[in-house]
Amino acid sequence: MHAINRRQFNQTLAAGVAVPTVLTSAIRGADAPSKKITLGFIGVGVMGRGHLGAFLGERDVQVVAVSDVVAERREDAKKRVEQHYAKAKKGDFKGCDAYNDFRELLARKDIDAVVIATPDHWHAIPCVQAANAKKDIYCEKPLTHVIAHGRKIVEAATRNKIVFQTGSQQRSEFGGRFRKAAEYVRNGRIGQLKTIRIGVGGPAVPCDLKGEKVPPGTDWNLWLGMAPEREYSSVLCPKGIHGHFPAWRNYKEYAGGGLADMGAHHFDIAQWALDMDGSGPVRIDPPEKGNSGLKFTYANGVEMFHGGPHDCTFEGSEGTIHVSRGSLMSKPEKILTTPLGEKDRRLYHADNHRKNWLECIRSRKPTICPAEVGHRSATICLLGNIGYWLRRSLRWDPVKEQFVGDAEAGKLIDREMRAPWKL
Repeated sequence: MHAINRRQFNQTLAAGVAVPTVLTSAIRGADAPSKKITLGFIGVGVMGRGHLGAFLGERDVQVVAVSDVVAERREDAKKRVEQHYAKAKKGDFKGCDAYNDFRELLARKDIDAVVIATPDHWHAIPCVQAANAKKDIYCEKPLTHVIAHGRKIVEAATRNKIVFQTGSQQRSEFGGRFRKAAEYVRNGRIGQLKTIRIGVGGPAVPCDLKGEKVPPGTDWNLWLGMAPEREYSSVLCPKGIHGHFPAWRNYKEYAGGGLADMGAHHFDIAQWALDMDGSGPVRIDPPEKGNSGLKFTYANGVEMFHGGPHDCTFEGSEGTIHVSRGSLMSKPEKILTTPLGEKDRRLYHADNHRKNWLECIRSRKPTICPAEVGHRSATICLLGNIGYWLRRSLRWDPVKEQFVGDAEAGKLIDREMRAPWKL
């Protein structure tokens, strides 16, 4: 493990990990392009391991540290990194350190950027602390499971001028289908946009899982973090190395249910097509019962429904576009077979989400899905959850990010953190 003075470490944490980091000249000036971007990984479960494998394949990157609360996962990740570089015969590689506590990773001055692939309730604190440490960030979606926490991330990223990428890769991958759909909607190819339908899962529910014995090598208290104290559950934090996506996504203490899981992807595309990356709806109307059918209304009159066909459907006065990861179709067909013209508006074009982040780290330009965009898309999902929980119409001010005339709903914008965690 990378040596760190205990007194220095404690002082760093007390200051919110606001330590300077030594960034390569390639990153800050591009005058030495041979320099590598040094990466640390926070969370190496299924998603984190996927990112790890992808970034190990990037020639201008060197992974130097990993962090996870489960010993088997972090040791496996460390082994993967070291075997990869040994096979590649990287003479400048000095080994990969493995940490239980991500704060030790963030305290290192030799790490330029971090990839955060933790459960949703563990996005905000590492993001804010990494930004304060001047480290560029790639964070999985949905950006947060609490609206107010998203705004804190945006503020920290902006204040520290770091390059931020939210893992909403539908904007840049899957053959450009989602970008094309958004461009055609933006350019009026389906006429006046009337309705959007997003077919994803339901809202989050309270966690009622039976407690189990904590397995050796798992720091359960750190996995819980800011969330309420409860007994260990292998449903939430599987033992050792696993190959499935854990069901913590279903529970409101840690995430936003299926509505936020895939919803963070598809509502993100809806926001993009609506040109609402910095805004959101003004009204939320849930159904009287059931976990589908909630309606978002935007100031321009567009109505967006949670429910309907899978993925994203845009309905306009002159046609419909349906887009998913594997298909893009329209009715009538000629909508999509007619090319956009030279004067039509085109959207940010990137075809690899991770590489877009790396390119922007070097150029210091905005990524295709920066913190503000990730926050606004996550907010849609969280507003939907609140609507289902309260079962009444809600008015939302997307500028002030406040509910209008509803104190009970207003309390759900933020959430109390379990001591000693705070933002």
